[in-house]
Amino acid sequence: VQLQASGGGLVQPGGSLRIFCAASGFTLDDYAIGWFRQAPGKEREFVAGISGSGGSADYADSVKGRFTIARDNAKNTVFLQMNSLQPEDTAVYYCAARRAIWSRRGYDYDYWGQGTQVTVSS
Repeated sequence: VQLQASGGGLVQPGGSLRIFCAASGFTLDDYAIGWFRQAPGKEREFVAGISGSGGSADYADSVKGRFTIARDNAKNTVFLQMNSLQPEDTAVYYCAARRAIWSRRGYDYDYWGQGTQVTVSS
């Protein structure tokens, strides 16, 4: 059972980036998915979460209206579309899975990906 986050990179302020969370060894649509991020010297924080069916989602206030979480169950993948990126969005982004509704608490999740670096800088 593995999760792999990918798609990170360097983007200018105001730009967009889409990052992905792919699963292997299990069917992702049985799980709620959460995206978290951790910047240097800061605690990990919740970014967005989506239900197993994709019918409901939740966002941190800091990203609401700029980020969109969605899932492609046919590809066993969840992605996070990030628009209007700002330097304060710079962090390592992690995806996580749990067999229930999403949670804003990282310790509620059973599986974690290795993280993908997103850097917003001019």
